[in-house]
Amino acid sequence: MDNRQISELRADTPGCSEVLHFNNAGAALQPKPVFDAVIEHLQLEYNIGGYEAKAKAQEKLDYFYTAFASLLNARPEEIAYAENATRAWDMAFYAIPFSAGDRILTSQAEYASNYMAYLQVARRFAVKIEVVGNDESGQICVEQLEQAIESDVKLISISHIPTQGGLVNPAAEVGKVARKYNILYLLDACQSVGQMPLDVQEIGCSMLTGTGRKYLRGPRGTGFLYIKHSILGQLDPPFVDLHSANWIDHERFELRPDTKRFENWECFFAGKIGLAIAVDYALKIGLPTIRDRVWDLADHFRNRLRLLPGITVQDQGIEKCGIVTFTKTDETASTITARLLAGGINTSVATADSARLDMGARGLQEMVRASVHYYNTVEEIERFLDALIDPKN
Repeated sequence: MDNRQISELRADTPGCSEVLHFNNAGAALQPKPVFDAVIEHLQLEYNIGGYEAKAKAQEKLDYFYTAFASLLNARPEEIAYAENATRAWDMAFYAIPFSAGDRILTSQAEYASNYMAYLQVARRFAVKIEVVGNDESGQICVEQLEQAIESDVKLISISHIPTQGGLVNPAAEVGKVARKYNILYLLDACQSVGQMPLDVQEIGCSMLTGTGRKYLRGPRGTGFLYIKHSILGQLDPPFVDLHSANWIDHERFELRPDTKRFENWECFFAGKIGLAIAVDYALKIGLPTIRDRVWDLADHFRNRLRLLPGITVQDQGIEKCGIVTFTKTDETASTITARLLAGGINTSVATADSARLDMGARGLQEMVRASVHYYNTVEEIERFLDALIDPKN
């Protein structure tokens, strides 16, 4: 990605002239085509009515499935729209028919919402949760994962990129284990989609979920779900409506034959259109190009942070992404984030309550999470570092 292209992408992102945005793992700045697509449909609803606007935009709404199929190397009928990543993940997870004694294998770095769902299912159905240990780099140990496989393992479920750092778990290696033993594999790709290539065939996952607002640069209140067509018959959606199923007679209903059986009738149609545009935007740049740019920036960022007194970079893993986390000896993460925000620099705080197994084991309560995207620059990193070490900023 050369300087000319970066300048064009920044010009297409008006937020770049307003703030220094290192909170892309929270919500990235939207490019103008995404914003325009959302506003255009909202204006249409405003002018002619919601139902009528939906009918007029049906081709754009249908394109959502084609866009995500291209992004993930899937089939359009394997894609569903969801109002957010959590609901997409829940629809997949709670559709699994757990029984007493079943085991769920997960990782040390698992996200709080996912782990609480495991705990709820464990309480309801006497399911067992087993946390697979990390290897020496801090990523899930694939060897330990395979050693944990027995006939009672119902599900392998991990976060590809955890919310609390730059770690990239070896999703495809986990997928090889899942396929070898014919075990359902649910991958939370909330932080990875949009910042690296995702190929569900290569990864070998049964189900994959993600959000629109983070590295895809889509609207808030949007998400998606991929479910491999061959496993649909093993799953029972946790709830249905007249979109996900047909009411045959007073005693029977019939689920849709595709992954749309996990959707709701009502949704954020403007957001759905905007998210498809965001996918096209990323595909036009190229996911390998995006990954290389984002990860090179993050590597430079980490290397510069390590030179500063009192700063400890906390990212783990063999492969590290665009999320950079660190602590400072004389200032809390919350204080740093608030101070930087007052100066027009956006970051966030990774807290132990979102990743208790991981951060608790490392004795961490909170870290600054500064996440870069391809439209960020080395000059912004230098500005960030100057502000970080100057308590007046």
